[in-house]
Amino acid sequence: MKYKYQLILLGSDVSVKQDILDRLIQEIENLGLPKEIIKIITSKDVNNEYAGNQPSFAVYFGDVDGNFKDVNVAERLIKDGTMILPVFFNDSSFSKEIPKILYNQNGIQYKVTELNRIVNIILESFELLRITRKVFISYKRNESSSVAIQLYEALEAHNFDVFLDTHSIGKGEPFQDELWHRMTDCDAIVLLNTPQFLESHWCKEEFAEAGAKQIGIVQLVWPNHNVKADVTSHLSYPQQMFESDFIDDIYNDPDYSKLKKETVEKIIQEVESVRARNLAARQDNLITEFRNIADRHGRTITVQPEKFLTEDLKGGKRVVYIPTIGIPQSMSCQSAEIKKELLGYKDVTVRLIYDDLRIRDKWLKHLEWLNENFKKDIKTLKKQDFESWLQQN
Repeated sequence: MKYKYQLILLGSDVSVKQDILDRLIQEIENLGLPKEIIKIITSKDVNNEYAGNQPSFAVYFGDVDGNFKDVNVAERLIKDGTMILPVFFNDSSFSKEIPKILYNQNGIQYKVTELNRIVNIILESFELLRITRKVFISYKRNESSSVAIQLYEALEAHNFDVFLDTHSIGKGEPFQDELWHRMTDCDAIVLLNTPQFLESHWCKEEFAEAGAKQIGIVQLVWPNHNVKADVTSHLSYPQQMFESDFIDDIYNDPDYSKLKKETVEKIIQEVESVRARNLAARQDNLITEFRNIADRHGRTITVQPEKFLTEDLKGGKRVVYIPTIGIPQSMSCQSAEIKKELLGYKDVTVRLIYDDLRIRDKWLKHLEWLNENFKKDIKTLKKQDFESWLQQN
């Protein structure tokens, strides 16, 4: 493996450190990546193992008594530009448990319910998960508006970019086009499966669209709703809700029903988990579709362990294809350039392959403009052009 992601563990020797590592390895395997892609470096091994030219991220575990370790290592990493996540343990104790040198770093309080979130932050830092954390809420207004708004606010508080139709579409925008566009770019869908959900034409459409885009769904099945008789029962991650999950057991009032705090926390945990698993599935599907088309044209495409594709051409040239989930951004091109340099590739063409289904025309035109004006040979390649591009290049 040409390069590895360096995870540096600093600070107190606490038991939760192993919990985080175990979950991290599990999620890496869920992403279909070899666990060897991550190199774990402890503070005592930094001098011998740490490479400044490799992607790195550090976690600093605080001390409840203020006995700080590895402050000099943290200082070195900050000078190198390495991001450090401070982890503290007690309410309002950041400044007591974390050394001053890390006061400018945004920390997180460790709780079991935050385990998935911490692991996802690590994966995002290495761009093994998208940094953008986009969630789409699908619901029937006259059955679950109050819960939809409650989840919108809770997910936003956990740094998700949440789409809710009543809050997220600007005035004058074409409502349905923007709704499909935003669903295309999301990582997961929270579907409030109330008894009359499928009686709505647009709810049916949203469900069908999610299937077409193969987006992971956290399905919240309302109390007393016979989901077995519902055509949505085959969705990936159903969670049966009970009256006891709702404040005062009120679950059927669209204006006043609210979930209990602990129920909301469990839902957010599941969204974090589904988001990571779904990314792997969508990448695999995009890779498979591209390779199948390439095979028809006699092209030899190799899947690398890091989940990108390479093709060696005559004259020593190489093409790198990077599967991109959602809507590519200019930052995606910059990340591709960094990855190319880390791999040591010289004479190489890079294409960010993506599924353009339901992306708005104005955005597709913007991506074409980027292709025409970006000086480096790093461009986007949409799915509907896979065939013609492989024929012509």
